[in-house]
Amino acid sequence: MIILSIFFLITSILYSSVGFGGGSTYLALMLIWEIPFYILPILALCCNIIVVSGNSINYVRSGNLNLNLLVPYLIGSIPFAFFGASISISKELFEIILFIILFMAGILLLIKNKSYSDDQIKINSFPKAVSIFIGSVIGFFSGIVGIGGGIFLSPILFLMKAGYPRHIATAASLFILINSIFGVAGQLTKNIVFDEFLNYWPLFLCVLIGGQIGNLLNIKFLSNKTLTIITSMLVIFVSIRMGIRLIP
Repeated sequence: MIILSIFFLITSILYSSVGFGGGSTYLALMLIWEIPFYILPILALCCNIIVVSGNSINYVRSGNLNLNLLVPYLIGSIPFAFFGASISISKELFEIILFIILFMAGILLLIKNKSYSDDQIKINSFPKAVSIFIGSVIGFFSGIVGIGGGIFLSPILFLMKAGYPRHIATAASLFILINSIFGVAGQLTKNIVFDEFLNYWPLFLCVLIGGQIGNLLNIKFLSNKTLTIITSMLVIFVSIRMGIRLIP
């Protein structure tokens, strides 16, 4: 548990520094440590909530919330995050989906690294139906495996040039927070053993501390570009480690 807690601390530092929760990597780490499969999603989602709550508050206080950007994606994602979380799947399918999600997320983060500043871009407008559909797809798969989905939403919004960087970062952070909450609600429709859930409290403490450190790194020391590269490398490394596990 000590080594796993240290990895959770490092993961939460890196992810929170770029506005994410780290749910996908928490899941992969717990699979590697062979924590009981049925409890993984709710543990990862709770860690997400702990990490991104601080980010979300800071972003909103800074005046960077753009509801017109965020709400359509939430309309699509919320019901599907709940629905996806309520579905029970086999461990083998779970690992395959998580591997694909991790690898795609790492690539998307690298693409996001080539982002833009506010004075370099004309914001594109998209039909609300497109945003709702994208939110639905992200929410569904996020709910199944137990992540917040912001690690997909943020690069997609950058690629689409759907908003200014500060608005996208805020939207992704709140997207993770709200989807994680509804994901937990969906997980609670299953048989969760709370006594076993509470045994992992050191992980929650570590991500709480790591989330605060990550916020400080983002604000004070490292550039967002540097942090994004580091985080994407971590995601790709973990996905490769997951892929090796899947080889018979």
